[in-house]
Amino acid sequence: MKAYERFLQYVKFDTQSDPESTTYPSTIKQLDLAKYLLQELFSFGVYAELDEFGYVIGKIPSNSIKKLPKIALIAHMDTSHDSSGKNIHPRIIKNYDGKKIILNNETQLSLDPVTFPNLLGNIGHDLIVTDGTTLLGADDKAGIAEIMTLVEYLTSNPKFEHGELRIVFTPDEEVGRGTDHLDLTKVDADFGYTLDGSKVGEIAFENFNAASAKLVFNGKSVHPGSAKNKMLNAIHLAYEFNQLLPEFMRPEITEGYEGFNHMTSIEGSCEQAKSNYIIRNHDRTIFAQQKRDFESAASFINEKYGKGTCHLTITDSYFNMRDILESKMEIIDIAKQAITNQGIIPVIEPIRGGTDGARLTYLGLPCPNLGTGGYNFHGPFEYLSINEMDSAVEIIKGIIEIVTK
Repeated sequence: MKAYERFLQYVKFDTQSDPESTTYPSTIKQLDLAKYLLQELFSFGVYAELDEFGYVIGKIPSNSIKKLPKIALIAHMDTSHDSSGKNIHPRIIKNYDGKKIILNNETQLSLDPVTFPNLLGNIGHDLIVTDGTTLLGADDKAGIAEIMTLVEYLTSNPKFEHGELRIVFTPDEEVGRGTDHLDLTKVDADFGYTLDGSKVGEIAFENFNAASAKLVFNGKSVHPGSAKNKMLNAIHLAYEFNQLLPEFMRPEITEGYEGFNHMTSIEGSCEQAKSNYIIRNHDRTIFAQQKRDFESAASFINEKYGKGTCHLTITDSYFNMRDILESKMEIIDIAKQAITNQGIIPVIEPIRGGTDGARLTYLGLPCPNLGTGGYNFHGPFEYLSINEMDSAVEIIKGIIEIVTK
């Protein structure tokens, strides 16, 4: 089975995670895909287990007489809470011609290369797109499909030499909890690769330092007819706080190595309002300053309106894996060579986001990230190149070949 055919099966599962949930995994529906993947591994003759936290871990023994490193291949099962992952209706565009793609005739939502110039790099490719009402799920079911296609190849071709391999599918990556309960003694690998990136050929070994900020604003509700000098509207407080943050550090005006503060939600009434942010930066020093900006803004609100008006909680999520991987560049070099062998020019790209690999690297499993062929993640403009999916399978096959030499 081709990788894209598997992908079309996997997107039938709604695996959206929930950042507000206190369970693990955060949504029980992620287990539906986990059980399906477990059975698929069994069908290939691979020993695998699904643990109590929703992790699928498969183990493929070495067929080589050489002492080879154990490699983990990792992808996550959940999709983002930013857009619906239910009732996905994918459509294949054959031999893309570089023109605008109408995703939904009713709303006229479209994929336009003027807005999304990365499409021009996919001219001549077969693409999978959405119907404009949901995300696609390429993040990261494309990675799962590519890993599974490799597994099928290995188990069907016993003469293909390889060392021990670990297949790991995780829940809750999109809500920053993808490795919270992963037992690395069960994984038992020397290094790994997450397949959770975008353009095939990209290698990412640096990511944002990340934190979340939760704010609660306490107002004073008074009848608006007699509110003068008495009312304190918590909704206005939340907006005032937001205006105290640097305007130039918003995601919609940043790129590359530039960090940002992103308000992900706001709700409330005159009496109380709540807002949530994510804080991101590749540079640890600037990252620390961003967190101080939040603390300064909260102090200002409390000094202006009274103690207890603003409650701020900042929680670190993960850190830049480059700090560790710089001393393990041989893992990056293996991926570069495998990509080059496919006639693709390797591109070193920082991740403007997070990945399980970042936390795994800090936990002791060095784990850079590779591209899968998916683009425009987390919304209806998401699409996937079938051609690049095939290349991704060949790249991870190439990594295994290089390691055996």
